[in-house]
Amino acid sequence: MTEIAPLRAYLVDDESLAIERLARLLANSHGLIVEGSATDPAHALSYLSGPEGQAIDVLFLDIEMPGMNGFELLSRLEQQPFVIFTTAYDQYALRAFEVNSIDYLLKPIEADQLDRALRKLQRLRPAAKPAWQQNPELPALLHELAASLRGERPDYPRRIATRVGERISFLDVEAVTHFAAQDKLTYATVNGRRHSVDQTIAELERRLDPTRFLRIHRAVLVNVDWIQELNSWFAGKVVVTLKDAQHTQLTVARDRVRILKSRLGIQSN
Repeated sequence: MTEIAPLRAYLVDDESLAIERLARLLANSHGLIVEGSATDPAHALSYLSGPEGQAIDVLFLDIEMPGMNGFELLSRLEQQPFVIFTTAYDQYALRAFEVNSIDYLLKPIEADQLDRALRKLQRLRPAAKPAWQQNPELPALLHELAASLRGERPDYPRRIATRVGERISFLDVEAVTHFAAQDKLTYATVNGRRHSVDQTIAELERRLDPTRFLRIHRAVLVNVDWIQELNSWFAGKVVVTLKDAQHTQLTVARDRVRILKSRLGIQSN
């Protein structure tokens, strides 16, 4: 049987104590070697752009750093490694998770969190680079996230177009309780009524304010301002109830439960 080569990791965090703690946790991980680390993102960029850095399999990357934030660093790399973001700020982690990351770890990083991320990394580790690394929209999204983190807040649309035949009307985004994809179409729901929109769920997620809209399922984008209740049902199923007149219930995908709870300020068990 051919022995699988260990994953090569590189750590980037402007806090040296955070790097030391993460390195100690990773020292107990089988199948992974820490090749190096940097507290200066500029030094990290130089290393990762070189031949040794391009051989790195996974990058543990802090998001908010002086001089160059994590998104900006990634946007300057020609070759994207797997990324596990490390951050103390949920709002950045939520967007980071959708970029190209295997997972995100909220500081202070705990061993069970790290183990979960590493197991996921091992499962997804492919022989070839995954499709998201060749996504032509990735650089633009990284630049957008980097600018947002620097305080250059983008202008999010306040209205969205809906089409019925030849008639086009506009919906106030804040009145939309959720967007849902069904039968290759996307619908915005306002006051219990569905309205067809031209964008996909993925496109809406990129365009709309991430502090307001959160993807809770591959086919559902919810306006968190409209969430009234969060209920756990049998077999680990989680459902949100909206505060619309219909008390609409939406199922939350298992891999989105932790993110949703974090956004709502609910501590996960």
